[in-house]
Amino acid sequence: STMRERKTTDPLHLTDPLHSSTDLSEEKEKLRLKQEVGLISSVSLIAGTMIGSGIFMSPEWVLHHMGNPASSLLIWAACGLLAMFGALSYAELGTIIKESGGEYIYILRIFGSFPAFLFAYTSVILVRPAGLAAVCLSFAEYAIAPFYPGCSSPQVAVKSTAAACILILTVINCLNVRLATSVMNIFTAAKLLALLVIVVGGLVLLAKGQTQSFQNGFQGTTAGIGAVGVAFYQGLWSYDGWNNLNYVTEELKKPEVTLPRAVMIAIPLVTCLYLLVNVSYLAVMTPSELLSSGAVAVTWGDKVLGSWAWLISLSVALSTFGSSNGTFFSGGRVCYIAAREGHMPDILSMAHVRCLTPSPALLFTSAMSLVMIISGSFTSIVNFFSFVAWLFYGMTISGLLYLKIKKPELPRSYKVPIIIPIIVLMAAVYLVLAPIIDQPQIEILYIVLFIFSGIIFYFPLVHFKYHPRFLQRITLHLQLLLEVSPTTSDAN
Repeated sequence: STMRERKTTDPLHLTDPLHSSTDLSEEKEKLRLKQEVGLISSVSLIAGTMIGSGIFMSPEWVLHHMGNPASSLLIWAACGLLAMFGALSYAELGTIIKESGGEYIYILRIFGSFPAFLFAYTSVILVRPAGLAAVCLSFAEYAIAPFYPGCSSPQVAVKSTAAACILILTVINCLNVRLATSVMNIFTAAKLLALLVIVVGGLVLLAKGQTQSFQNGFQGTTAGIGAVGVAFYQGLWSYDGWNNLNYVTEELKKPEVTLPRAVMIAIPLVTCLYLLVNVSYLAVMTPSELLSSGAVAVTWGDKVLGSWAWLISLSVALSTFGSSNGTFFSGGRVCYIAAREGHMPDILSMAHVRCLTPSPALLFTSAMSLVMIISGSFTSIVNFFSFVAWLFYGMTISGLLYLKIKKPELPRSYKVPIIIPIIVLMAAVYLVLAPIIDQPQIEILYIVLFIFSGIIFYFPLVHFKYHPRFLQRITLHLQLLLEVSPTTSDAN
């Protein structure tokens, strides 16, 4: 069939019939994704995805919405703390439900099929491709900037470069999981080095007495709840990726140990770096210069490095490419897991018979991202992405609270204090409601309508299992063409 029917009614997948003795021989013949992601690769996946275009582009927008340097630094610190709390909460969920898929699999196991389908539909069709397109467009801007000195780059060149970036990432991720994680590790090291250069340069200038940006630091702070919410959106965009490890739980070595440990290493590291980089920007530029800069990191490089300023453009290009790889790596898994659970066409749940990668899901994510590149501005994509993301983050965290209160007996190797998910849930509610209350925008209505438009597909294709024969034939032909086969879960 084109849409796979789940064989289990257990909402937490603890007694899946797939693991019964009668199906053991069948299960052995099925393909599995390999458990090849260790602690270093896990830290690289989190940090490497988080450190992308945001820290090089978002500081001016956070400062713009907050009105002064001191309050913008507080926003950056609060975003890091919120990302840490969210990731620790997800780490407990990952040790209870040891399946890949992140929010999708948690919503499915806790709340059921319909809300999980709406998440998968929104994420696979729109949110993940839009996020990937935004990062790839940032990569393209910085990568081709040196070829057009003194003028803005042509949009055709930018979009063509972004499309080439997505195609290269598709090839890397379809060939081999180890190749994809190696690329992640190399680019994470490169971007950490670039950020350290910015940090050291700023600290040297601070030591020389360039502190004028921090005098009367809180003067002119913005007080509106909507402005603070949008500032959080821009800051949290730079931290996006804190939950990426939960998308590949089945591919982790010893997930019950690796998941919480990687979170506790990666997120504090990134938060400290982001704060120091912002301090460095403000040591080199006045707030007004920072606000008028189209590319904050490049302006910093021009002022501090002089003739070596091209290194910053190169570093930002490397950083955004590495982040794109992490986003693509995890985003393809959402599509793959949703298909495996019967919420997407069955072809997307298959893996290549030799490479053991979910190549159909990766190809589909790539195609949707290429469509997204055609239109959409960086700022609008960030605000849209953040609204939808925190809507589903809030739902997932409420699921964890439900499990902690109603099902404390479930086995888990890591427990987060209950106050932490409560704080994350309150923040999620604020981030979803604040922009709506303060400055209602018609775009938010369009987003909500798109989410619920999934009903049109859910009832005929999933609930009533209507599978047209021509789709079955297409699935068969694609399976032969792509050399893929059905897989089974590695979940315990």
